[in-house]
Amino acid sequence: MPVVGGALEQRAQELAGRREAFVRATVVRAQRPTSAHAGDTALLHADGHLDGFVGGACVEASVREYGLQALSAREPLLLRVVAGEPSHSREDGAVEVSNPCLSGGAVEIFLEPSVPAPRVVVVGATPVARALAVLGTGLGFEMELADGAATEPHPDDAALIVASHGHDEEASLEAALRAGVPYVALVASAKRGSAVVASLTVEDGLRSRVFSPAGLDLGARTPAEVALSILAQLVAERAGQRSPGTAAAVAVPATAIDPVCGMSVAAVDATPHVELDGLTTYFCSTGCRAAFLADPERYASPA
Repeated sequence: MPVVGGALEQRAQELAGRREAFVRATVVRAQRPTSAHAGDTALLHADGHLDGFVGGACVEASVREYGLQALSAREPLLLRVVAGEPSHSREDGAVEVSNPCLSGGAVEIFLEPSVPAPRVVVVGATPVARALAVLGTGLGFEMELADGAATEPHPDDAALIVASHGHDEEASLEAALRAGVPYVALVASAKRGSAVVASLTVEDGLRSRVFSPAGLDLGARTPAEVALSILAQLVAERAGQRSPGTAAAVAVPATAIDPVCGMSVAAVDATPHVELDGLTTYFCSTGCRAAFLADPERYASPA
């Protein structure tokens, strides 16, 4: 049963609460004859699954393909689907797809990615830790103040910064390094920081990844200035590494051509597909899948 109305909004809130990326697809214009109407909405999950309704199966195939592209690029996209032989044309912020399944009309769908803010875990309850929480939020990070003893870093965290002045430093740093957090930093003097890093029970390659003293050398003195220097370093590192720092990162999906109708579709599990003779073939709809299964040799690619 389709998810609609308030249930769809609740689903969106649940996804956001779990820090899962998704795309909100909204029909902004529909020209008859189409099954969709302006205002129809669906949520596209990062795995290609769709909740809601924005048109028939072939329109959904285009929403899946270009919605996942929009999610990967983290940029909204206006998708226009019209009737005609399979083709597409793209311009800044928009793409038009010709769909052989449509008997006429057209539908325009706004694809709006929703990607959770990169999370930064700050260990400690010190003035520097509190200043990091305030300044980091203003920079668009999701800041989480944590007790070092209970820190559970994740590979998709943007950073873990230890600002606890000697409390639970080693365990927090080791957990972040082993989890693969891209930016790991310790707020300490150069001498004490070197001693802490040297004591870590991790491989040298991981130990060398700790930024200590944390932050750029800006001559910082106050907690706010120290926090500023650390966040400036984090921003610079993220720009250099181009690290998304969030589980919501979605790779550009591979595409395939439906051998029955010629449409381009996303090659993901949520797309109708069949495995035959060791090959996976993807389709725009279950109708094309059924036609293929009825006579696979007809649609076999020439050797």
